[in-house]
Amino acid sequence: MTTSTETSLDAQLIAVTLRVNGTKHALFLDTRVTLLDALREHLGLTGTKKGCDHGACGACTVLADNQRILSCLTLATMCDGREITTIEGLANGEELHPIQAAFIAHDGFQCGYCTSGQIMSAVALLNEGHTTSQEEIREFMSGNLCRCGAYSNIVAAIWSVVEGKKDAAF
Repeated sequence: MTTSTETSLDAQLIAVTLRVNGTKHALFLDTRVTLLDALREHLGLTGTKKGCDHGACGACTVLADNQRILSCLTLATMCDGREITTIEGLANGEELHPIQAAFIAHDGFQCGYCTSGQIMSAVALLNEGHTTSQEEIREFMSGNLCRCGAYSNIVAAIWSVVEGKKDAAF
C-alpha cells in the first residue's frame, strides 16, 4: 500500500532548459513545477509575483518568445528552450524600458504588487500593436487586476509611450 507521503516523494524530475532574460539555465525540475515557481524558487527571480495562483489576476505575467503568458498556469516544462523575459530583463542596465519609465512618470502603480505583471502585459500590448486607442489598451490590459485602482494612470502611461514612440520598435 502506498501512502500519500510516499507518493509525493516519487516526484518525476525532468531536465528543462530555460533561457531567461538572455541567460541559459539548465534545471532539473519536478514535472509539476510551474514557470512561476521555477523563476522564483529555482532562479531567484522574484520580480514576477504570485497573486492568485489561478490565472485570474495577471500578476505573474511574463513573456515567452515575446508572447505574454500567465506563468502560474504554465508548466516550466512547456517552456523548455523558449526565451522567457521577466520584469528583471526589461531594463538595459540602468536605462529603464520606456514602459517602466512611463509607469513612474504617470504614477502607474500604488502598492506595486501588480506592477510587474502590468508592465509585462503593457510591453506585450505594444509588441502586438493593440494600441490604436485608449479603449483598446483598456480592453487588452483587462486580464491584469489592480486592487488599488491605478487603471487610469496605467492607461495614461501606456498611451504616453504610444504617442511618444509611434515609430519605435519595442
